[in-house]
Amino acid sequence: MIRQVQIALAFLTRLPVGRVECTAEDIGRSARWFPLVGALLGTVYAAVAILFSPLFPPLVTAVLVVALDAVLTGAMHFDALADTADGFGAGRMRDDVLRIMRDHSIGSYGACALMLAIALKVAAIGALIGTPAAIPALLLAPAHGRWSAVFSSALAAYARPATDDTSKSVGSPARFIGYGELVIATATLLPAALSFRPWRGAAALLFGAVAVAGWTWHCRRKIGGVTGDTLGAGIGISECIVLALFTINWRA
Repeated sequence: MIRQVQIALAFLTRLPVGRVECTAEDIGRSARWFPLVGALLGTVYAAVAILFSPLFPPLVTAVLVVALDAVLTGAMHFDALADTADGFGAGRMRDDVLRIMRDHSIGSYGACALMLAIALKVAAIGALIGTPAAIPALLLAPAHGRWSAVFSSALAAYARPATDDTSKSVGSPARFIGYGELVIATATLLPAALSFRPWRGAAALLFGAVAVAGWTWHCRRKIGGVTGDTLGAGIGISECIVLALFTINWRA
């Protein structure tokens, strides 16, 4: 377990965890701990929000949290969201979509998606700062986002052809994520969802899961499955949904 958590941390973050030698299969098996890594990131974001909210206006604090998110994760999910938006927006045929997503340049679709996602996260976090829902939302959003990657990988095949099916050291980790990883990842996510303000957490978990399932279905229809980019985009989409849901003025 300890090594799998270390692999998950090394894969999903830029945190200093030491040199980790692993294969794509090792990363795939470590996916069961992705929500735990997300909860760790959320704990850091919540601590920053608590530390800086007395000093800065809510929107400034929110920008600092989102900036820290980009630094700690290497902005991987932001990059994936932009690539996916460009591919799905500009590509018509499956091969066109996959080719465009491989292009590292950002087009108009990607730029719009990136700006809207960042704006929504900043606005939502800014609205939550100073409310009782802020800490639960900041903890749950990154945990649910990383869970979404496991969920999508278990539901859909990997869309790109394998480079070498005889070797476990190549290809995407998504090929090695199955229902076993999903069960453990879900069990890891539930405490983060239900520990604080459980009704909101349960609602965010439910609506987020439905949204991720819909996104996965769309990926299967568009390109025949998922890729690293669509999984990263799913992380960003899931985080935005959870944060937005926590801003709803529900009576709880």
